Amino acid sequence: MSARPVSITLLTESDCRLCDHAKEVLGRVAEEYSLLVDEVPLASDHGRELATRAGVMFAPGVLVDGAPFSFGRLSERKLRKTLAARDHHHRGTTRSG
Repeated sequence: MSARPVSITLLTESDCRLCDHAKEVLGRVAEEYSLLVDEVPLASDHGRELATRAGVMFAPGVLVDGAPFSFGRLSERKLRKTLAARDHHHRGTTRSG
C-alpha cells in the first residue's frame, strides 16, 4: 500500500459504461494503493466547475490529487504508472516516524 492516500475525484454521469469501467479500475488499483475516491456527478454545479477547470470534455473525468488526469476510458496502466512514480517520489522525500 502507498504511504499517503491519493485523492481521486471521479466525475460521472448516470448510465455511463465508461464510468462503470473507471469504477472497476479504481477498485482494482485500490487493492494496491490507498485511494480516497470522491465521486461527483458531472451534471452537478460542482461537477461542471471541476470539469471546466480540469478540461474534462466528457465523463468519466479523473483528477488525481486535484490535478487533471484523464477523461473518457480510464487507462489502468497509465494510472498505475502515475501512482508508482508518485509513491517513489514521496518515499524519497518523507521519513517514517
